Amino acid sequence: MDAKEFIEKLNKVRNLMNQEKYIDALEILDILKNIEKTNEESLNSELTHQLYQLDSNCRSGFQQHLILTHLNKMMGKKASISFKDLNQKLSDKGILNLSSEVLRREVELLILRNRLQCRIDKETLIM
Repeated sequence: MDAKEFIEKLNKVRNLMNQEKYIDALEILDILKNIEKTNEESLNSELTHQLYQLDSNCRSGFQQHLILTHLNKMMGKKASISFKDLNQKLSDKGILNLSSEVLRREVELLILRNRLQCRIDKETLIM
């Protein structure tokens, strides 16, 4: 795959992310990462950086989407939940298996992006 095709695929991933079609975007990213690893003519460092930055952002967006979906189902049923309990519920249901620090960061990003209307008090999410 030449650089032009690679850039087109990266742009397609960006569009999918904007549409919150994270699974489709991740599939393309996985293909691009395999191409990047096995390509005899390595891509320039800027394209490689874009690839892995998009991969990180897409995975984070997907995690935030799953967390938000789960929390929206809980709204009204609970007034608060600890990050430890939330992490355990997500893990038990096979939704996500994150470290506590990553879960907290993703929730903080949801709040900053105004996607989640709640607040954090120490180790508890107040809904």
